[in-house]
Amino acid sequence: MTVGLKSKSGAKRAGDVEFFPSGRQTYLAPLPLPTSEHPFCPYISAYNDTFMDFGGGGPKVFTYQFNLGVPFTFVWLVAFGFPLLTFLIILMVGETNVRDSFQFALEFFHVMWPQALGMGLCLSVVLLIIWLYHHNLFPKVIPTRFNRQRREVCFMPDGATEPLFVPWESLSAWVVQAQGASQYGVIRQYGMGMGFEHEGELVRVEFQCGSLQLAISNWEAVRGYMEYELNDLSTLQDPLGLQEPGDPPHEGFHTFRNARAGLHRRLRDKEVGRIYAFFWYVYHVMTLWTLPNRLVEWEIKRIAKVGRRALPPAMQAWSEPLPPEQWAKPSSELLRLSAKVKALIKRYPRTPITEIYAEVYRNEPKPPRSA
Repeated sequence: MTVGLKSKSGAKRAGDVEFFPSGRQTYLAPLPLPTSEHPFCPYISAYNDTFMDFGGGGPKVFTYQFNLGVPFTFVWLVAFGFPLLTFLIILMVGETNVRDSFQFALEFFHVMWPQALGMGLCLSVVLLIIWLYHHNLFPKVIPTRFNRQRREVCFMPDGATEPLFVPWESLSAWVVQAQGASQYGVIRQYGMGMGFEHEGELVRVEFQCGSLQLAISNWEAVRGYMEYELNDLSTLQDPLGLQEPGDPPHEGFHTFRNARAGLHRRLRDKEVGRIYAFFWYVYHVMTLWTLPNRLVEWEIKRIAKVGRRALPPAMQAWSEPLPPEQWAKPSSELLRLSAKVKALIKRYPRTPITEIYAEVYRNEPKPPRSA
């Protein structure tokens, strides 16, 4: 979470776009209008009928697959792949025979493997430092909490002693697209953020995403929960069905076992082919098989032993369930505009959501700019 960025652009609403030198920022709220993306969010760490926590979740298998698989794959490609490629290129050129080509590739291997091992170790150390930083955040961070019965959001900024509460319909949400040039070509980055202005400062929380569609899907998961359109966490975090009845709620060895069983079932039913299955096994071999799943289980036990940061009393009291007659209701404006958005999405399913919002707001008064 970041606190301290001045808000200079005034009031925003869904569909507004801000451009900056390397990209643009597109607002999805306020108001929290529907989007056309399927809801999906791996950042949800707590979920019940009263509140949902965004951020502060547990470790993920993919994190370990990345941290272990990238150095291992790099070492393998440099130490073995490059000499093999050299051997094949020399044979294709046809200037030497197989024996001489193999001898050259073998000498190349003896030169490359110590360098590949050293660079792989350096990369592993960098990834270990990054992992350690995020691991130490688990017991310290209090996630952003969404209370749908009160229709409010609770932020706990870094260094703050008391939580901040903001009405749900006044919360800003945005997705960011940015790109830059590197020696390897154009690099594109995407993210999703939420925040509000408090005493002239913008309190916000942002997460990096793999694509623009995924960034919008993260917001749609939050919006769908707050509007009582989503009531099952598995639809948001387990679209592949890797959690079986009786399994722990977190990832672990059981998710690998279920994924492999699901792969074999899809093979038998001819939903996927043998090429897909081959690369599934290649991927997991290159990410050290079940080791990432075992490490996730170890880290979860370690976090549980250390303990999470206690919630402030005000946040605990705010999180208590309310009688149904005290539940907050959506505003008439939100209901009216949401109905228009849903109708336009149904009528023009391929139209970008920003154009849908622009059409809905075409005859609506512009919100006043903040002082």
